[in-house]
Parts: sequence; structure tokens; C-alpha cells
Amino acid sequence: MSIGKLLVANRGEIAVRIIRAARDLGIPSVQVHSAADADMLAVRLADESVEIGPAPASRSYLDTDAVLQAARATGADAIHPGYGFLAENAAFTEAVRVAGLTFVGPSAETIRLMGDKAAARACAADAGVATVPGSGGVIVDMDEAGALARDLGFPVMIKAAAGGGGRGIRIADGAREFERLAPQASTEAKAAFGDGGIYIEKVIHDARHIEVQVLGDGRDVVHCWERECSLQRRRQKVWEEAPSTALDDDLRDTLCRSACALARSVAYSGAGTVEYLFEERTGAFYFIEMNTRIQVEHPVTEMITGLDLMAEMIRIAGGEPLRLHQEDIRRAGHAIEVRLNAEDPASDFMPFPGTVSELALPDGPGVRVDHCLYQGYTVPPFYDSLLGKLIVHGDTREEALRRLARSLAELKIGGLATTAPLFGALLPEPDIRGNAVHTGWLEHWLASGAMTSAQEQGGRAA
Repeated sequence: MSIGKLLVANRGEIAVRIIRAARDLGIPSVQVHSAADADMLAVRLADESVEIGPAPASRSYLDTDAVLQAARATGADAIHPGYGFLAENAAFTEAVRVAGLTFVGPSAETIRLMGDKAAARACAADAGVATVPGSGGVIVDMDEAGALARDLGFPVMIKAAAGGGGRGIRIADGAREFERLAPQASTEAKAAFGDGGIYIEKVIHDARHIEVQVLGDGRDVVHCWERECSLQRRRQKVWEEAPSTALDDDLRDTLCRSACALARSVAYSGAGTVEYLFEERTGAFYFIEMNTRIQVEHPVTEMITGLDLMAEMIRIAGGEPLRLHQEDIRRAGHAIEVRLNAEDPASDFMPFPGTVSELALPDGPGVRVDHCLYQGYTVPPFYDSLLGKLIVHGDTREEALRRLARSLAELKIGGLATTAPLFGALLPEPDIRGNAVHTGWLEHWLASGAMTSAQEQGGRAA
């Protein structure tokens, strides 16, 4: 089996990334789009494009029938979901395969299993992977949830069982707060994912967020080392690195082996990520979840390994066995990615869509920009604010940081506000220079007013 024509069921920078990977493999592409995205870069780059509905994602990118009809109309025999939208939707995956098409990703069974957070915890435990102390299954009864929270001891994290991306998550510091927040989390989960079930975890204080990239073909699994994603705002990653400077070689080996064990236990196929909390004080790590898709931050892994993860997952979906042996996957240097969103950091990160009046992207050794921009492009207000990612690589972390500073100085996106000033303000911080951060660090830094001070000092210096 091989892929003859690939339909891209996503938008923005990830759609551009998929189209380019397919073209490198000699595979023509079809880009589906909403009416609001008719002029996006991915439409211009694809071999064919099909409008599948109006601006609301529920009537376009999330419309399974419309996506499948576009595939039939164009003769596409495979569908790549990217991330977000239908990427981790087991029903969509099943519909693709029932239609006789190839889904670029794992099976519906694997997506369903790993998408249920409680079931994923059980799989992790069975595979010998440590999990955060918490509920053994999905909870729908709020009285039962409250009793368990008291047994675990506050603070606890309330999570949507069927969720992801930070949706449906609350932290309760005491019983009264739990009684207020648990129903909120359940309601938000029901609205976002169609499932109001929750599960509860003990909060691990000042933890780092570390994840392992895996590749599998349904039989064998390899890892592509780890990434650190501890700099987060509202539980959304904004800055990612590979490798993590917090791990020594023994911890790194243990962590990566555990991720492979879990992926192997569910016959994983394609690119996926196993995510952990790492408690640096004790050296313990705990399984959080498995993302059954390519991740926004995959470029930092590509930069340190030299791999094209997108191409590998397309090859695997096309029926090729895993080409890589574990000993073939070496890492070199250090990579950092920062997310460029159409948001204004000076106005509490308010979304700031607009028309790109000027575009100058950094270049040179060790610099990569994955994006969906061109001069004159109007960013629609209907979707996620991610415009692209700036990725840098150096022989050392210090070199990567210098390269990031240089690249941010060269970057110009006129006509709309972006998150680029956030990273310029972060770079001089001693904790950033020393990577002495955790998942709550950025929220505390922003709340302290440090960014405003950094911008004022920068203005005076200018």
C-alpha cells in the first residue's frame, strides 16, 4: 500500500507543514478550507483545494461528511488531520477507514483508549509507568469526587476525562473550592468534548513538563528523545526545548524507555507523544497523558535528531514498516521553539487578528520558521491564534539562546500584535538563562508585572 494523494484536514501553519512534507515524498496534496480561509497560504501551496463550509469550524473543519466528500471528489486516498480539530477524534478516524481511505495516525481503538484519560492512566500503570496519584476511573458523581479529593489531600487538579489542550481543567485548594470548581470543569468538558466525566489528580508542586516523542508502526516503537515544555500560560505551552537540561542520562533513558513501553502496549502507529510531570526535587516522573497526534512542538525534536517526523508518519500510514532502529536516532545540540500567536501580551494576551502589512522572517544557520503568513494575508478571527513557530538550534543551549535573541530582533510581522515581545522580555531573566523553571513559573512572572517592567526598560534603552 502507498499513498497516492493526501488530503489535509487542517489549516494554518500545520497544513503548510504537511503539504511540504508530502511534496518532498512526491505525493500531491488537497487542502480543504472554510470560506474564511480561501486565501490562506496552504491553499496557495496545495495542488488542489476544496471549500468545505462557512467560517465556523463546526460547519467546516469539524464536519466529517464534508471532509470525506472532498476526498472522494478529488480522488484523495489518505487524510492527514494535523493537530486539533479532528486529529484525536476516534469516530472520524473510524469513518475515514470505513470509507476505504487511509488515516495518517493511529487506529481509532488507540485514539479512543488514550483519549480517555482514566483508561490511559490504567494502561500506563499496566505498562509499568508511574502515574500521578488520583482517581482510578472516570467520575460523574460530584459527591464521590469530593470524597476522593479529600482523601488525596488538597490541592487537587480536576481534569476532563475526554479532554486535552488545557480545557476542562481546574485546581482546587480546598473542599469548598472543589465543590464550586468540579461542576464547572464537568460542564466545560461536556461542552467541549461531549463528555462531562472528570478525573482527579494530586497536584505536584513546581513540576516540570517533559514529554517523549515516539514513532511506531503498530508492531515496533522507537523514541526520538524528550522535550521540555514547562513554560506555560493557562496550561498552554508557549516555549519548548529539546533536550531537557533537568535530566541526567540515566533519568532520560528511564523516561524514554517507559514511553516506548506504553506505546508498544497499545500497538501505536504513527507519531505520538507521552507526557509527564517531573518532580526535580525527588527525581520522580509521573505520566499525564498520551497525545495520539503530531505536536505543535515537534520541530525541536527534528532539529536535534535531523529527522522529518511528518514524513515518517506519512510513510508509516502508507504501509512502510518503521525505518528507524533506536540506535539510529542520535541527538545533537540544543533546540528552542517559541510560539508566535496573534495576541497582544501588553493587553493580557487579547487575540489580535489583522492584515499582515510587513513580513520579515529571520534566517541563517540554525534558524527555522514554520508559519502560514505572507504580506497582505488577513488573519481570520475564527480560529486558534497560532501564526507559526520560531525554532532555533545551536551546539549548546547558550548558543541557541543567543540565536533566539538574534532571530527575534530580525523578526517583523506588521499589522497585528504577536507574542514575540514576550520572548524578548523573557530572554534576560536569570531563571530562563539557567532553565530554572516549572509549569507555574511563567504565570507567576507575568503576575509580578515583570514583563511590563522589561518593556519599559527596553523603551528607555531605545
